[in-house]
Formats: sequence, structure tokens, C-alpha cells
Amino acid sequence: MRSGNSSFPGFRAINRELLIRYAMTLLPLFLIAVGLSMDAFAVAISCGLAARPLRFIYAFRVAFFFGVFQALMPVLGWGAGVGLRAIIDAFDHWIAFVLLVVVGCKMIYGAFRGKKTDEPCRAVSLGGLLVLAVATSIDALAVGMSFAFLNEAILAPALIIGAVTFAISLGGVWLGSRFGHIFENKLEIAGGLILIAIAFKILLSHLLA
Repeated sequence: MRSGNSSFPGFRAINRELLIRYAMTLLPLFLIAVGLSMDAFAVAISCGLAARPLRFIYAFRVAFFFGVFQALMPVLGWGAGVGLRAIIDAFDHWIAFVLLVVVGCKMIYGAFRGKKTDEPCRAVSLGGLLVLAVATSIDALAVGMSFAFLNEAILAPALIIGAVTFAISLGGVWLGSRFGHIFENKLEIAGGLILIAIAFKILLSHLLA
């Protein structure tokens, strides 16, 4: 006997359409998470470079700190932005655009400048990891404010940003222990370009609405 769902020709088409729409809303968020995680990824590579032989508990600890703070900072930024949203509602999309572009350009500039990130990881303590986690997640504070200005919820984005940063940082420590700084600057440039692209998408979606 055929299932009840298959007796409706449009049922599968509707489900497919809903799935596509859901995926399209997640894609920009995932790209933002990847872009934001590049700073943490670069530092994680350096931490892996200093950890030979590599121990999983060490890699997990680095990734955990980076992931937690990368999830926390957007929430703090969102909280600050909500208080200002009523005042700047008419040009909130421009603020979100500027914030994302500034963050992206900062990442690209830092990559071309060739900033050094390996020394703080030579002897990573809990205090040292705390400082590094805060330093690599400051950009997420501005992104959280942009979500508030766009009247978007923050819980799901924060969790996705934190989870993506955790996974990428975990891989970064492993890559650093194997391959050093071969990819560090290139990936930070890619992260900056991703954030700039998302900024233009937000701006155009409001201007053409």
C-alpha cells in the first residue's frame, strides 16, 4: 500500500522547496561563521606548531576556549545593539554593512601585515588561552551588533558560530602540528573576503527590497 504522503503529487515538491529555503537561510550564516573563525584558526595553527607531540586534550582545550568565546561575543554585541536599534532603525543595514566590511578588511590587513601569533602559544596556560580566545573573538562582537540592527535572533547564529569555530580550531591545531604556517595568512584573507561579501549581500537585499 502506498503511503499517504505519496498520494499528493505536490507534497514532495513542497517539502523540497521548504528544504531549499531553509538551506539558503543557513548558508550566509555558515559563511559568516567560517569568516569569523579564521582569526581563531590562524592562532590555533600556531598553537599546534608549538605542540609537538600533539595531544588531543590540548587541541580540545584550545578549540573549546575559542568556540565558547566566539559564541559568547555575538550575544554580548547583540545585547548592546538591541538597545540602539530603535534609534537607528532607518539606517541599520548601513551600520551592519560597515561593521562587516571593517571586520573583513581588518582581517585582510592583518594577514598582509604578517602578524605573528605563535609566541603566545609557546606555553599556553588557561590564562593565556583566555586572552587569546577574547582577542580572536572581538570581531564577533561587532557581528552580533549587526544582527541586532537587522532585527535577527542571535541564539542560533551564536551556537552555529561557536560550533564552527570549535571544529575549525580543532582542525587548526592539528594542521599546525603537521604543516606549520603554510596556510595561515591565506585563510585569514579568505575569511575577510567572506565577511565583505556577506556585507554587500545584506546591503543589496535592503536597497533592492
